[in-house]
Amino acid sequence: MDNQSYYDAFATNYERRRHHGYHAMIDRMEAEVVLPHARGKSVLEIGCGTGLILGRLAPVSARAVGVDLSPRMLARARSRGLEVQVANAVSLPFADESFDVVVSFKVLPHVEQIEAALREAARVARPGGRLFLEYYNRHSLRHIIRRIRPSEIVGGTVDERQVFVRFESRDEFEGHLPAELQTVKTHGLRVLTVLPWTLGLPVVGRRLQRLEAWASRSPLARYGGFMIVECEKAAR
Repeated sequence: MDNQSYYDAFATNYERRRHHGYHAMIDRMEAEVVLPHARGKSVLEIGCGTGLILGRLAPVSARAVGVDLSPRMLARARSRGLEVQVANAVSLPFADESFDVVVSFKVLPHVEQIEAALREAARVARPGGRLFLEYYNRHSLRHIIRRIRPSEIVGGTVDERQVFVRFESRDEFEGHLPAELQTVKTHGLRVLTVLPWTLGLPVVGRRLQRLEAWASRSPLARYGGFMIVECEKAAR
């Protein structure tokens, strides 16, 4: 199944479990990595979905734009008053050096033409700009759990394993980066969580979320299921 069809199907219930517990924690932590760099800047999110993260960045940025393959996902983002348009990560409809900050979460691992997508992300970033590019970590508890648990059905009919996904190491991901991007820092999220639903439990869930926040700041972060590579585009 192509990614657009998958995410159009997913759009029907995408936000059903995303406003509390595990999913809300991941969205919040991803946004928090970017927020200090987004203030007063122009921001592009590649694969913005329904706008849950873009909506956190827009209030502090000078301009926040999102693109996504799925018209149904973007319909929800527009209802939030966000500036979005349909576009493919490997062919962005923007001029060179258009944005100060470029971000992409939960998307690049599903793009088969990863190097083309990263070249596009670098192309639209301004010299000296920051990019926050997330990959799925092969060396993580999340990867182990995904390999052994049953697949899930999304959108009522679509099996999640019908869509392409890539788990890789940091060296493998950085090997895809174009030469003009230099890694500044890596951020690891979802280090310790075994059962995502436990993060939505009263009292216990809050404690587990605090534990995840601690782990993301510790040496254990290298084992995060979601790894954000913070890059800077070389200045001229």
